Amino acid sequence: MGSKVILRAKEFCSILRSLQDENSNDSHTFEEDISIVKMNGGKNAVVSMYCGKQTIFVCEKAIPKVCQPEHQEMTETSNCDDDDGAENDGADDADADALQIELMPQPLTIMKARELLSWYTLSLNPGMSIVDKHPALHPLWVRCDMSDPAGTTWLGAEPVYVDTKITAIKLYSITCKGSTVDKQSFVTLEELKQEHKKRHNSTSIGIKGSARFSLFGSTVVENTTIESQSSVTVDLKWSHVESVLEVPPLSSTATLNIKVATGDMRSPMFDMYRELEFLQTLADGLRTGETEWMEPLESVSAVNLTKTYLEELQNTAKAPQEQAAKTPGTTRMKSDTDTPIFNSFLERGDLDFVEQLWVRMRKSVTSYQDIGDCLKLIINALRYGDIKPWIHRDSNSSLSKLILQSYHQQVDHVSLTGITPVSMLLEMGLDKIRKDYINYLIGEELTTLNHLWYYLNTEVDLQEQVIRLRKLHHLLDIIVTCSTFLCLPYDRLFHLTQSCLQYYKTAAYDEEHEFKLQIKPAIISHFYQKEHPMMWGVEVSSGHSALEVRTSLQLSDRPLVDHVIFDTDYPVETAGRDCEEPAFFSTMLCCSLVRFA
Repeated sequence: MGSKVILRAKEFCSILRSLQDENSNDSHTFEEDISIVKMNGGKNAVVSMYCGKQTIFVCEKAIPKVCQPEHQEMTETSNCDDDDGAENDGADDADADALQIELMPQPLTIMKARELLSWYTLSLNPGMSIVDKHPALHPLWVRCDMSDPAGTTWLGAEPVYVDTKITAIKLYSITCKGSTVDKQSFVTLEELKQEHKKRHNSTSIGIKGSARFSLFGSTVVENTTIESQSSVTVDLKWSHVESVLEVPPLSSTATLNIKVATGDMRSPMFDMYRELEFLQTLADGLRTGETEWMEPLESVSAVNLTKTYLEELQNTAKAPQEQAAKTPGTTRMKSDTDTPIFNSFLERGDLDFVEQLWVRMRKSVTSYQDIGDCLKLIINALRYGDIKPWIHRDSNSSLSKLILQSYHQQVDHVSLTGITPVSMLLEMGLDKIRKDYINYLIGEELTTLNHLWYYLNTEVDLQEQVIRLRKLHHLLDIIVTCSTFLCLPYDRLFHLTQSCLQYYKTAAYDEEHEFKLQIKPAIISHFYQKEHPMMWGVEVSSGHSALEVRTSLQLSDRPLVDHVIFDTDYPVETAGRDCEEPAFFSTMLCCSLVRFA
């Protein structure tokens, strides 16, 4: 019997080592029904509390391949009556539901999980002949089905090193309970201490608290959740915990987790987002040859708007000198879409001729023909000296260069065919929007031109310029969100700006990226002190360095495991939401230290 166990342990260990190779695949099927996956521990909310972002092995039930239902092809080609069709539709829905359930991570039984962990532990024990000179294995975690009385959802194991030698192994267990509003059912702080002391004979223990609150994100209106892709949460950590679910003290350390998705209608940047979207439409048209034009914001055609603009400029040239300051070339064209908040942030009073033209065209053009016709009117007016518009010195667009030539009665011929008109309009938009962003960032003293050089470089091609402008827009959306909704002080906004600028110099555009910002709790205390936490935790620990062991309790408004369905009277959608008595899921994390002889 013993030799058979050792043989199975060697086989299991061999598979783990092959997976640990950097060049190997990230998964392997063992015993036909067990899937072993190599992954970043940070991708799992509850496991990451113990192992952080280090690489781990996860064992779970292998997901069987789901074949297409035999009747599906018949449904698509049959000429059944409506009733039969309805029945088939119902069958398809059932198949879809079944498929969805199958694709969820599936747990193993508690007995199988313990067997896998015993093999893993055996393979690491220096006293066993099975152990070779290979590097130690990554930590192993096994999904469990909660079939035991404790409700175990995870079992884990991790080797402990002293120098390069394995001297012990940590065994983890994670148990869960469904959501409840009954606070009396939660483990008390004293019970948590006693649970820790049962496993670890230590006279000195440390206690730490943690909590996460939502400061900005999805909102609830009349019991309906309005989802948002943007979120700002705060993680607070403190010592000297006195009771479960206590409010974090002002002495806590606080970190903002900021994730902002552009296009949120609540954002003061929403109008700029629409302007950037039109710019992106032009860039996509150049790249693919196809353009999906946005709905015009103006009822007047682009050509008529341009003609009217030229007439205004010509009339202004004939008016007295004192009226020149009131020309359309120095004032911003108003629109019903402008909002007071937006204007207070980014409105500029120094829009030049090209920028004014961009404002009109981006709100009215609906075809390539519109762009070509508008630019033809402008270039002819420049060539014949009908207008003498002013532009900013640092304007880089092709149209700006033609305007400079017109000052000397010499305008180059431009063939407004092919992609030329679209490229010219794209350049105009890039120039204008860049200046809008610079105006805000420099005006608020959040950065300098030197730090913006990567984003302002016009030597790269137009497509790359658009990508960098989108990055700058995302950065600005983050800053404006934190400034408007959280009222962060200048020093924190400055630090956040520098962090975002540095990140996007090397990283690809990513709205899912979560930016971190250290902050004093007093600055945002009014947001969370009267609110219910998304997550609240307390941790009891003893020992030091690699031999440190922890026992913790986590209360959360959502389950921290994704492979079991909880028996609860409170749906996940309502647990922990705005109510007098929020419902919390309970997760207990325990650790045992086993020393090798």
